[in-house]
Amino acid sequence: MDVFKFGGASVNSAEGVMNFFKIVQSYKNESLIVVSAMGKTTNALEEIVANFFNKKNDLVLKQFNEIKTYHLDIINTLFAKTETASISKIEKLFDELSAYLQKPASLNYEFEYDQIVAYGELLSTKIISEYLKCNGINNQWIDIRRYLKTNDTFGEAKVDWALSRQLLPKAFTFQDTFMYITQGFIGGTSSNLTTTLGREGSDYTAAILANILDAEEVSIWKDVPGVMNADPKWIPEAKQLKRISYQEAIELAFFGAKVIHPKTIQPLREKSIPMYVKSFINYFDQGTLVSEASIEKTGKIPIFIQKEKQRLISIRPKDYSFVIEENLGPIFSLIAKYRLKVNLTQNSAISFSLCVDNSKNIDKLIEALKVDYEVRYNENLELITIRHYDIDSIKQMTDDRTILLEQKSRDTAQYVLESKS
Repeated sequence: MDVFKFGGASVNSAEGVMNFFKIVQSYKNESLIVVSAMGKTTNALEEIVANFFNKKNDLVLKQFNEIKTYHLDIINTLFAKTETASISKIEKLFDELSAYLQKPASLNYEFEYDQIVAYGELLSTKIISEYLKCNGINNQWIDIRRYLKTNDTFGEAKVDWALSRQLLPKAFTFQDTFMYITQGFIGGTSSNLTTTLGREGSDYTAAILANILDAEEVSIWKDVPGVMNADPKWIPEAKQLKRISYQEAIELAFFGAKVIHPKTIQPLREKSIPMYVKSFINYFDQGTLVSEASIEKTGKIPIFIQKEKQRLISIRPKDYSFVIEENLGPIFSLIAKYRLKVNLTQNSAISFSLCVDNSKNIDKLIEALKVDYEVRYNENLELITIRHYDIDSIKQMTDDRTILLEQKSRDTAQYVLESKS
């Protein structure tokens, strides 16, 4: 059995869904297909969540109708008017979401986020499943929330591996079909409340399912040829890496490479399941193989990772005491409280600096730190990470740039830079 994962860019239009059909039609093995929300639907639903939570009902209705129109345009292209049974199954999901949005919001933003944003994946998978059926590919649609179980940390839930191992094999038996369609990114608590696994979590879903169901391999379908040594949108001359190891993939994901979700690799590595990162445009190309000991035959070339919208926060005890473990504990407790991701840290005798994503809780963290520390920060920065760096790659990234902080290890160099814009 193979696991496929298709991102939102691959199914962002009727033409994308038709291309999806061609790809899955060419595979004859048993397959479990994980699909993200279509296009930018997750972003649009996030806007609905914010307005729903702030009781801006007119905006909620407007944005809901825009999302519905976007999906209906795709549906009207894919389905004949006579295929009413399929269309009604999809419209039922719109009715559910509409009814939910007419209720008063709770006081828990992350809870509301999960209940609403999950409809992006539910809609995309239902549309795709019904389209495949109407075009001769038998498949079964699975609501993954019933089988992939998590705790109730809404917004970034932790997988309940023990319970999921009990339930998932009961859903994906392959007795009545050779193909299943299900959702990435979402799960459910033991009391059947919807949860999400963290932004861009569909890759992680594919890895979880592959691990528990003992898949032979996983294919992640992207809008790039495979894993590149830089984002082609940032560095157009970026090169494809044909093979990388699990360890290298974990490092790249940790440092912010967008092509692989940070949590994806470990479940695959645990059972030595190979993963291919492939292009949904040139879908017969091999892409990049991620496996136990995959090494580029051409040697290690520099790999560049860019993270924008960073803040560099410098913290100093008000009494000028040394920065030791005793002082760092409360700082990291606050970081955990506000659920912020630290991308780089550095300390001197009396100060501690950290580079973090400019998320919605960053100002709350800064105000909390000011109670016990002197705090300074710079915003609108870039964090550039270079794996397997050399002198030329460092010059390429830092020449004519203002460096606010730099850090090197044997294999990795990182620079916090003032933004060019």
